[in-house]
Amino acid sequence: MKSSIIICLTLFIGIAFGSCKNNQQSENATTLSTVSSSNSVHIEVKYAQGFSVSYHDNYRLVDVQDPQHESETVYRYALVNRGQSHEGIPKDYTIIEVPVQKVVCMTTLQLSNFIKLDAIDKVVGMTSTHYLFNQQMKDRIKNGQASQIGIEGNFDNEVVMALDPDIILVSPFKRGGYESIKDLNIPLVTFLGYKETSALGQAEWIKFTAMLLGIEQQANSQFAEIEKKYQDLMTLASKADKKPIVLSGEMRSGNWYVVGGKSFLAQQFRDAGAEYFLKDNSETGGINMDFESVYSKGADADFWRMLVSHDGDYSYEAMKQSDARYADFKAFKEKKVVYCNLRQKPFYEKAPVEPEVVLADLIKAFHPELLPDHKPVYYELLH
Repeated sequence: MKSSIIICLTLFIGIAFGSCKNNQQSENATTLSTVSSSNSVHIEVKYAQGFSVSYHDNYRLVDVQDPQHESETVYRYALVNRGQSHEGIPKDYTIIEVPVQKVVCMTTLQLSNFIKLDAIDKVVGMTSTHYLFNQQMKDRIKNGQASQIGIEGNFDNEVVMALDPDIILVSPFKRGGYESIKDLNIPLVTFLGYKETSALGQAEWIKFTAMLLGIEQQANSQFAEIEKKYQDLMTLASKADKKPIVLSGEMRSGNWYVVGGKSFLAQQFRDAGAEYFLKDNSETGGINMDFESVYSKGADADFWRMLVSHDGDYSYEAMKQSDARYADFKAFKEKKVVYCNLRQKPFYEKAPVEPEVVLADLIKAFHPELLPDHKPVYYELLH
């Protein structure tokens, strides 16, 4: 009897130990699998026209080019995991060791990517903090964890060098020069999300940013959610009975700056179930028009979209004071101005990576019956 009990106990202990060992091996395997898969997560570029990526044994090649094809320049980067060999990388590619730890941002659109990816702690420098909303970035600058580096064309090279960033994100087609920082031996990485002609294309640059940070899986997941919500809203907007015409812009220094009919904004209006007042125009970028030309095409537009930088609450009276002729437009008379006040809302800091929220705002304005419970975040009707 005793021997039977001992045998049973021995078997039980053996099975239990074996089970624990197997569980431990399983946990180790899962951990290794997770680590391994996180290093090999691929991204698929679906909407962005400005960057592409190809995968190789120990590096990724990323090509960046103008989404609007106004420039034929291609910027080439090889992303290599830290500590891995650089062997085999084509000579015309700038090598970037990833994940990067310290980044300088030149624009709020670039910053928006880090906000969306919860990676503000990687931003050690930026240009102007005028109208900066993000509290974490404000605190980093206040506490000396990040610094202002000056403005485009007038950077403080000593500050930049002291920050010792891994990369500096730049927008080479914007005004201002980068010549002064080209000699600092810090890789300049071209970021052209602002030139995308679709909202999902612009938002997809979080995948580009995530490759630099080594968090592709997170970006894939976040973008899939953005894409789903955006497409659902587009489907909803397509059910609208009519498509209103939308005017955009305002007079500045004697000219009315408008974007073309194939632009990002024109596409966003279409996604929201509306038509741009220059829908037959084939330009993707911006153009200047005189007042008479705009009036002849947009006087009877149903809505008028505006981005304003107004101190205090904006109003129809404020519009009229800036130019009395505004009162002659149908959208003004019928109080159908859709606006966002940049002094009150973090439009440039967040909207580029929240296209589904912007789209919901526009649908709410153009077709309120489709989204009766939506509360505007960026754009709203002026009262």
